[in-house]
Amino acid sequence: MADRFIFLTGRLARPRLEKVLAGLGETEFDWEIIDTGVKIAALMTEEIIKRRVKLPEGTSQVIVPGRFRGEPERLGAHFGVPFLRGPDEVADLPAFLGREGKPPDLSRHDLRIFAEIVDASELSMEALVSRAKALSVAGADVIDLGCLPDTPFPHLGEAVQALKALGFAVSVDSADIEELREGAKAGADYLLSLTEHTLDLVHDYATVPILIPSIPGDLASLDRAMEAAEKKGLRFIADPVLDPIHFGFAASLQRFAETRRRWPDAELLMGTGNLTELTDADSAGLTAALLGFCSELSVQNVLVVNVSPHTNRTVEEHDLARRIMFAARTDGSLPRNYHPGLLQVHDRRPFPASVEEIEYLAGEVRDANFRIMTAPDGIHVFNSKGHFVAQDAFELFPKLGVEADGAHAFYLGAELMKAEIAWRLGKRYAQDEPLSWGVAAPEPEVDRARLAEAGHTLRAKQKDK
Repeated sequence: MADRFIFLTGRLARPRLEKVLAGLGETEFDWEIIDTGVKIAALMTEEIIKRRVKLPEGTSQVIVPGRFRGEPERLGAHFGVPFLRGPDEVADLPAFLGREGKPPDLSRHDLRIFAEIVDASELSMEALVSRAKALSVAGADVIDLGCLPDTPFPHLGEAVQALKALGFAVSVDSADIEELREGAKAGADYLLSLTEHTLDLVHDYATVPILIPSIPGDLASLDRAMEAAEKKGLRFIADPVLDPIHFGFAASLQRFAETRRRWPDAELLMGTGNLTELTDADSAGLTAALLGFCSELSVQNVLVVNVSPHTNRTVEEHDLARRIMFAARTDGSLPRNYHPGLLQVHDRRPFPASVEEIEYLAGEVRDANFRIMTAPDGIHVFNSKGHFVAQDAFELFPKLGVEADGAHAFYLGAELMKAEIAWRLGKRYAQDEPLSWGVAAPEPEVDRARLAEAGHTLRAKQKDK
């Protein structure tokens, strides 16, 4: 028997929900919509659902709207059926349901992130620990201590031991053989980067060498280093080295492919910073492409660097990209509709409602509160007194009649400007919510189990009473 999904909604959203679900075509699950009787779906409460909803026999799962302010787990315990919080917008349901009627699983990956602290030698122990903790929270698996040329690192051994004591995996990245030896003595898990000429350094230590060609671009020397490590019974990771654009980028990609062909089971590493750091382009797209390449070639490690300010969220971007690529590869699918976090400037579906749907909603409104939405034709503002459309926020403001209400005017001005930015960029706009910039900017934490606080305008009016 097929799974039976129940979708709870309100009166205004029901027509759109029916249209979206019908548009799914043949599905591996049966579905039914239950209108809870509230006008706006987000105003549903747990008590309303408990009082008004009677689930049909055979229900396997209930989906509540994303903006529902309550605990789906409590409802599940009450009804004896799993309750799941869906997406904020009805238009996102197809992507949310994913394959076989389940949301994508992004909990897994098979790629290790080395996050380099480039200026580690110049930082105090306190600053090093603080940076390591932040990188770990962002998604780093290994804290890489970068050693600068001609810059003493007298506390290198102490830094390795301190980070290890806190539970971090640690690598030491240096061109100085003595610094590498010091890191190995202190217990570093990995050393970057050794060649066929320096491989013997790890002989007496329980550390994993990351091998590179002894001559830039020379795969033969990398092969010899790998063969030597294999004969010694050492675990090793090979890095054919990614080069910047116009300085050997295409050839370096070929080196990775050739190394994988020659060594089908070897563990590889790619340093992505030579592309993300040295290209004036948003790093999320570059990262997605590189990690897609890594996914195809089974490159199991990446070395991530943040020096340029435009890559300040690079660890978070790598973390999400590795999860998306793993899920897509597992599904045998394109890396689409898994998570919007790498779509930072533009959204694939910027307009959750069509012009016709907005016109329908505007016709149903019976109060003076302004609703703001965007559609392909521009910014829509409507209440019971009118419906206005423009592509410039300044064109709309004179029509709203709020000149004498400072708090309301300020609120509408801020929202309209936000809506115009979203419309011009092709981003999703939702009234009273911040624009989403994916993993490029952390979003404020929201407790979806509680009702939202009063908005800016209402708070101002309450204060005046």
